[in-house]
Amino acid sequence: MSVEIAVQTPGDLDTERLYALLKLRTHIFIVEQRSSYPDLDGLDLDEGTVHLSAWEDGEILCTVRILDVNGEEPHIGRVATKIEARGRGLAGQLMERAVALCRPDAQIHLGAQTQLESWYGKFGFERCGEDFDDDGIMHLPMIRKAVAASA
Repeated sequence: MSVEIAVQTPGDLDTERLYALLKLRTHIFIVEQRSSYPDLDGLDLDEGTVHLSAWEDGEILCTVRILDVNGEEPHIGRVATKIEARGRGLAGQLMERAVALCRPDAQIHLGAQTQLESWYGKFGFERCGEDFDDDGIMHLPMIRKAVAASA
């Protein structure tokens, strides 16, 4: 089976795909991690939002969201992988694509769960502040600095 990587703006998402990615995020963040928080934050359909997802046989395996993709300070978040698909490198593939979709001169932000600091470091992200509690799960702020323009 081959994995399809989808890169979609809100206008590209059909109802079934939007429902599937929201269902996956709900299962991972709210059910599995037992964190009650408003995942439906009103940003999924904003202009400048891009959803990346990995699909196999019509089933979503992994998703990542970018906010303000064309801005100077985009935010990558909502990285979620179905339990059965973990360890296949799908989240890493989506993170690489997400970083590549942002402007080279952008400073990309994300809030990482503390145990994933070194994983996000593989994509050029560095800690930029103190740990914080985000709805019962410890996180830390990270940034990927803008790539300097060559002379």
